[in-house]
Amino acid sequence: MSRLRLTLCLVILFAPCLFARAQTYPAKPVRMIVGFAPGGGTDVTARVIAQPLADRLGQRLIVDNRPGADGVLGTDIAAKSPPDGYTVLMVNSGHTVNPGMYKKLPYDTLRDFAPVTLVAMIANLLVVHPSLPAKSLPEFVRLAKARPGTINYASGGYGSSAHLAVELFKKYTHTELVHVPYKSGGLVATALLAGEVDVSFNTIPSLITYVKAGRLRALGVSTPQRSLSLPTVPTIAEQGYPGFSASGLAGLVAPAGTPPDAIDRIQKDVAVLLKQPAIVERFVTLGLEPVGNTPAEFDKFIRSDMEKWTQLTRELKINLQ
Repeated sequence: MSRLRLTLCLVILFAPCLFARAQTYPAKPVRMIVGFAPGGGTDVTARVIAQPLADRLGQRLIVDNRPGADGVLGTDIAAKSPPDGYTVLMVNSGHTVNPGMYKKLPYDTLRDFAPVTLVAMIANLLVVHPSLPAKSLPEFVRLAKARPGTINYASGGYGSSAHLAVELFKKYTHTELVHVPYKSGGLVATALLAGEVDVSFNTIPSLITYVKAGRLRALGVSTPQRSLSLPTVPTIAEQGYPGFSASGLAGLVAPAGTPPDAIDRIQKDVAVLLKQPAIVERFVTLGLEPVGNTPAEFDKFIRSDMEKWTQLTRELKINLQ
């Protein structure tokens, strides 16, 4: 039998199986692990898309909260789950920050996961107390350079996203700001409003009410593009610091080895959902910028973000057990 005839025979023999698999996935409920407690930002994002995604998949989608160790516990569970297409993990910025912060993780962020899609970028807002004499970002940078080491900034703790965002900002602007860590991110807005600190980065949903009421002044958005929630606030990048991005993320990954057809199906369904007006409106309310990119694009993003934060955490000598 010639090689061509043999190839044709094999295609005819296995084509029905391949077609059946493509048509039957998913054949059972899909689990979406969230490494954080119910009600938090990552959990809320997961639940916004969970039911619409289940409707498109034609199967139940179970949100499985596994909080602990800043998402490390849930991430480890996902890494060790069967790579059969029935487990995905909703990650946040800790997915790209933790590898540089922890001396040892029980998984390898790049080796043990297959990217599915970047669901959304989470815009952070640089805000100052109105008593600070800076009406714009350039004015703030000039003030900070004129008063090095005297302007305080708040964060939700050492190594938190707000801490790293301001440290990256300091690196871009060559300014000296004094870090004042609080026990949680929820206390940051309170400290700002009370005038205990001068400036902070925090998520738009946690600050937008105070900005619109004039109780805090917004100087810049951390995402590469302006936020749909506050379109009049310019990005930091467009105000003289090209390439600056210190944003949170919400994305889906799967255990390494997950069948490509399962990843492709979930990615395409999520991308469709992120164009639906009701979901876009809900995301904007939450301060989320819908994305829905391809696995290859998300992989490139993860690697770039990991490199950026790992370099910064090493410069700051941040090492967590």
